[in-house]
Amino acid sequence: MSGPGPGLRSWVARRLLLGVGQTAAVVLLVFALTEALPGDAAVALAGDQPDPERIAAIREAMELDRPAHERLADWAAGLTHCDFGTSLASGRPVSTYIADGLGPTVLLAVLTVALLVPVGVGLGVLAARHEGRLVDRVVSSATLGVYAVPEFAFGVLLITVFALRLGWLPPTAVGYDTDLLAHPAALVLPVLVLLSRPVCSLARLVRAGMIDALASPYVAQARRYGIPGTRIRYAHALPNAITPAAQQLARTIDWLLCGVIVVEALYVIPGLGTVLMNAVAERDVPVVQGLAVVFGLTTVVLNLGADLVAHRFAPRAGVAA
Repeated sequence: MSGPGPGLRSWVARRLLLGVGQTAAVVLLVFALTEALPGDAAVALAGDQPDPERIAAIREAMELDRPAHERLADWAAGLTHCDFGTSLASGRPVSTYIADGLGPTVLLAVLTVALLVPVGVGLGVLAARHEGRLVDRVVSSATLGVYAVPEFAFGVLLITVFALRLGWLPPTAVGYDTDLLAHPAALVLPVLVLLSRPVCSLARLVRAGMIDALASPYVAQARRYGIPGTRIRYAHALPNAITPAAQQLARTIDWLLCGVIVVEALYVIPGLGTVLMNAVAERDVPVVQGLAVVFGLTTVVLNLGADLVAHRFAPRAGVAA
């Protein structure tokens, strides 16, 4: 089997360079926005009634009195050695914050994706099989309605019904620390919230792809040859319907990085989203920047993977991009 051609290697190299530039832009933007916030870590540590002299001493000890471009340059240089810096609020390495919060966040994302594919594809195929009939209308209406509800509002609704009214599930993950697998009931509501919108978009995309594929000439030819309908749907039509959905799936996983922040805040889950919100509240710039790099690199990798899928199944689209 021959390796990738020079055209593909050049295309991947361009995408990687673009990804590096995007990550650098995200870091610069986050740093600039954090600098623009009123106050800083010294003010946060000084308490409710800060003394100006104490604030000045804390700021000098943290080297916050140095010019912003010098602090940014030192931090960026440390990234080349995988050093994300040190928290201004606690003095702990930023990498420990990332390591502590990574487990719950990855667990939520993995569970969501593991359920997203079969549920989203299954609903899309079900709606396409019954195009124009009651089942199709119910699935299409339900997915459109759920997609229109913001995650935070949907999460509050689930807490009200299943936790407060029925008492079936815990309303938050308070008291479970990071060992969420030992308490699966605490994961049900967060995963449902994370699933709500991606399942709807994936199902509608698969439905549209399946309808187009089932109406294509090659499917009509397969029917004339007497190939069973089940084989036509799942061996011929579904792969062509999943091709655009595969790229959408990568974008959806990228979107989960944003959704998980809302969900972790709502259900008090000690993941990266909670770490990020605490760091913003404390003006802990190194922690915010470290998480920005993690989120930025994850986005770049996922988008590159999505582009590779599109390039593999539709090379002209990849070249055009």
